[in-house]
Amino acid sequence: MKIALIGHGAMGQLVAKLGREQGHEIAVTIGGEAASKTVEELIATLRGCDVAIDFSVADAVPKNAEGCARAGVPLVVGTTGWQSALDHVRNIVEEHDGALVYGANFSIGVQVFYRIAQAAADLFKNLESYDAFIEEAHHKRKRDAPSGTALELGNIVADHLERDVPISSTRAGHIPGTHRLSFDSHADHITLAHVARSREGFAAGALMAAKWIVNREGFYEFSELFDEILRADV
Repeated sequence: MKIALIGHGAMGQLVAKLGREQGHEIAVTIGGEAASKTVEELIATLRGCDVAIDFSVADAVPKNAEGCARAGVPLVVGTTGWQSALDHVRNIVEEHDGALVYGANFSIGVQVFYRIAQAAADLFKNLESYDAFIEEAHHKRKRDAPSGTALELGNIVADHLERDVPISSTRAGHIPGTHRLSFDSHADHITLAHVARSREGFAAGALMAAKWIVNREGFYEFSELFDEILRADV
C-alpha cells in the first residue's frame, strides 16, 4: 500500500516504522503543517495514495476527513477526543462517497479485552449484589479524560449489565495506558485489566484497518469490524 501518514508524533512514527517493515510505502507524511493546509492543498497532497492514517489532533479530524473523502482516499482515524463531531464527519464522508474507519482504540489486545468485558458483564447481569466500575490511568500528556477506550468499555459493559457503570480517570507521570474493569460485592472483588506495554499494538491494528478499507466505501467503527478485519488479515 501507498500510505499517507497524517500526524508525525510518537504514534505516527511507529506506524511508519511498522508499515515499512510490512512492505508498505509511506508515500506522504504530513506533520505539524497539516493544520495550516487548506482542504484543497490536502487533496492535492493525498492524490495517488491508497489509504491515509490519521494520528494527529482532534480538531483536525473533520478537515482531514473531508480532504481524504474528496481525494478518494480511504481514511483510518486513530486520533481520539473528536467524538462530538462524529455526525458531522460521518455526513462529510457519506456526501463524498468516501471511506473511513475510526476507533477509540486500535490495539488488538484492547479489542480482545472488550470481548472479555462483554462476556463478564453478561455473567454479572443478574447479580445485582455486584457493582461494576472502571478505572483508567494514562501519562500526564494525554488530553482527553476519560479516555476513548474507557468510554467504549463503559458503553459495552453498561449495555450488557443494563445499568450505569462509573468511570474514574488519572493523568500523572509516565503511566502506560491502563484500564481496569472491576465487579465488587460484600463477599469479594473481581478485576479485569489491560495494561499497554507499548504503542505497537495500536500501530498494528491501524495498519490492519488500512489494508481492509482500501477499495471500500462507508463509515465504520473499528471495534464493530474487528472480527471481520482479523479474518481478512489472516
